[in-house]
Amino acid sequence: MSRTSNAILYKGIITGVLILLMMIPALFINNLVGERKERQQQVVQEVSSKWGSGQTLSGFFLVLPYEVIHTDAAGKQTTERKELTILPETQQVNSIMFPEVRPRSIYKVLLYKTTVNYDGRFVIRLPREIDPASVKWQESRICAGLTDIKGIEEKIMVNLDGSSIELSPGLPNKVITDNGLSAPLELLPEKLNQSIAFRSQIKLKGSEKLHFIPLAGNSLFSIRSSWQNPSFDGNYLPGERVVNDSGFTASWSFNKANLPFGTLLLDKGFEEKGFAFGVTMLQPADQYSKTERSTKYAILFIGLTFSLFFIIELMQKNPVHPVQYVLIGIALSVFYTLLLSFSEFIAFDYAYGLAATATITLITLYAKGHFGLWKTALIFGAVLSCLYAFTFVLVRLEDTALLIGSIGLFLVLALVMYGSRKVQWYGKPVPAA
Repeated sequence: MSRTSNAILYKGIITGVLILLMMIPALFINNLVGERKERQQQVVQEVSSKWGSGQTLSGFFLVLPYEVIHTDAAGKQTTERKELTILPETQQVNSIMFPEVRPRSIYKVLLYKTTVNYDGRFVIRLPREIDPASVKWQESRICAGLTDIKGIEEKIMVNLDGSSIELSPGLPNKVITDNGLSAPLELLPEKLNQSIAFRSQIKLKGSEKLHFIPLAGNSLFSIRSSWQNPSFDGNYLPGERVVNDSGFTASWSFNKANLPFGTLLLDKGFEEKGFAFGVTMLQPADQYSKTERSTKYAILFIGLTFSLFFIIELMQKNPVHPVQYVLIGIALSVFYTLLLSFSEFIAFDYAYGLAATATITLITLYAKGHFGLWKTALIFGAVLSCLYAFTFVLVRLEDTALLIGSIGLFLVLALVMYGSRKVQWYGKPVPAA
């Protein structure tokens, strides 16, 4: 093996080691992105704690206390107090969400106000094992569950059987939910097996998420808003949905056949999260997630750029010093800090364009200064432009990112192999094809 081939081998090894070393700044940048993202989440939580968190509404239900008498072997009687929960027989729930984007420092927090209208009816029934005479009708309560009472904008009134009742914070038990409001209700035994209509309007504030729990025999829910980026989540997807430039509308329907509970609950615990559904309003641009995805392609930029410098220095016999490789690698790494900082103030697409233009210009001028030819420098500029454009497409894609990325990398490898076919790796002329 000649001295020339040895020199090329050693230079190739040094270049490969430098490529791996330059991944260290990429890891630090990735941690920086995570810190900024965490800071954004802290700001969102801080504002949400003062405004109102994501709301989950269980709707209205009745709680009827009753007594059960137990007799032991000695004939001694003891009285145990229990509670029967009665869910609506039917209900219709309509919600209108009004989104609000509040700036906080350099961040934007997505909040909303909503007006929720309930319209339904109860049917007062008792299970066979409950004696109507054991029911404490005068101690009954009407209840409504919601996550954060801080978000209540107006007092909650419910019209029940023609009577207007104001609800106050607190629930008689946690069978349905942990948080909510209730009010005493003087039911009469004469209401047994009768239908009682109810109606209410709830005005709430919340953050990002609005969920409901279908606590009724038969129910219909609808949500509409001017927000254009909804995510329908929870345990049930909407039966009908429309999302367009003017906002979204969605509806859900439930009946006794597709819910694993009836309208009478006897001291039975209820896992509300297992039945919650609704919508989460998404921010149209999450710059931190996109920046984080961009950093995953740092090895591609550094590896291909170093390889291009290595091949051209061999072809032009104009060696590039390892220190120069390090400077080029740092310039490629600074792209991500520029992208991160710019995207906190302007849209991600514009931030990407500015950061990429600055980096391409810097490296192109540096190549011109070293090789002395604009033709060579423009080759570097064109290759980097294609790389940044390719990465931008991958960042914007989600489901097909792996497919497009794999095809793109294959084509890049093919071009590198084609471009390096005339490199004299052993210091000897390459035979003409």
